[in-house]
Amino acid sequence: MTKPHIAIIIGSTRDTRFADKPAAWLFENAQKRDDMTFELVDLRDYDLPLFNEPASNAWMPSSDPRAVRWQEKLAEFDGYIFLTAEYNHSVTGSLKNALDQAYKEWTHKPAAAMGYGGVGAARAIEHLRGIAIELQMVPLRNAVHLGGGEFFKVSPLGANGAMSEVDATLQPSLKAMLDELHWWAEATIAQRAKTA
Repeated sequence: MTKPHIAIIIGSTRDTRFADKPAAWLFENAQKRDDMTFELVDLRDYDLPLFNEPASNAWMPSSDPRAVRWQEKLAEFDGYIFLTAEYNHSVTGSLKNALDQAYKEWTHKPAAAMGYGGVGAARAIEHLRGIAIELQMVPLRNAVHLGGGEFFKVSPLGANGAMSEVDATLQPSLKAMLDELHWWAEATIAQRAKTA
């Protein structure tokens, strides 16, 4: 079996986003594993319109070439790690829109998450899990939460330190999440091949 190929999707597009710092940390640490491959996928690179198709691509092909390009990119992966901030107790609008722009490409693949903010984006990740279920993904129990004092150690809202200052705190949850992601990625790859 080939190694699962996993997208790390940066879910914020704001000019002043904090996402780049945890994204670099997540990508660097994920690449230390030899049982999966990883690719950073930045929503800023896709110029997605607000969802305006007649229906989801579960029912009919999308017409906007920007949405089609996004779907083609998603189809390359065997699972996803969503990096999200928490906006008003949920995921970013840009991430929700990106999720809505596809359907078939998400189906029967695992969805992991890393969140950041005052409570580690715990509420956003809970919302993300519900969305993932509707898209027929496998939302994972384990997640990485960069919150509270650890968030303010590395955020520009606080001390703006290096991610190395919180690395030891985040490593156990990262390992648990990646272990679970690998298990489900292999399981869903096998089942998708069996039922293709």
